[in-house]
Amino acid sequence: MSKVTYNKVKAGDLELKEKVVTINRVVKTTKGGRAFSFSALVVVGNEKGIVGHGLGKAKEVQEAITKGIEDAKKNLIQVPVMKGTIPHDQLAKEGAAKVLIKPAATGTGVIAGGSMRAVLESAGLTDILAKSLGSANPHNVVKATFKALAMLREPINVSRTRNISLKKVFNG
Repeated sequence: MSKVTYNKVKAGDLELKEKVVTINRVVKTTKGGRAFSFSALVVVGNEKGIVGHGLGKAKEVQEAITKGIEDAKKNLIQVPVMKGTIPHDQLAKEGAAKVLIKPAATGTGVIAGGSMRAVLESAGLTDILAKSLGSANPHNVVKATFKALAMLREPINVSRTRNISLKKVFNG
C-alpha cells in the first residue's frame, strides 16, 4: 500500500467544533495506592471539509479534553466534500481496524458507527455510507477513517493526471 499524503491545514482563524469520541480512565497502582488519570480522544472540524483528531492525557477529565482539542488543532486535514458526500469509495486500514467509506445519494444521511460518525460529521459530510470492519477500538477506527479521508482524490485532479478534459467527461 502506498504512503498516504495528508493535505495539512493550519488552524488559524477557523471556527472549529469539538466532539469527544471517547474518554478512558487509566489506573496505575503504586506503593501509595491507586493513581487515576484520563485520556480523551477528541475530533474537531469546521463542518466544511476540514477535520482533525487528537489525544489528550491528564489527571482530570476536562484537562484531558482540552489537551486533546489542542492536539487535534495541530492535525487538521482538508477533505474533498462534493454536494455533501465524497467523490469515490475508499478503504483504509490502521492496526486491526479496517474502514470502508462510500458516497451516498442526497438525503441518505450519515450511516456510520460511533467514532466514525464523529469524524465524518465534523468533516461536513451529510450523505455517506460507512462501515467499520475488524477492530472496534475507537483510536484505530478514527485513525483509519482519517487515512481513508486523506486518500480521497478530487475528480479535477484525477482528470489532470490522466490528461482528460472535463468537457469530454461531462459532454460525452
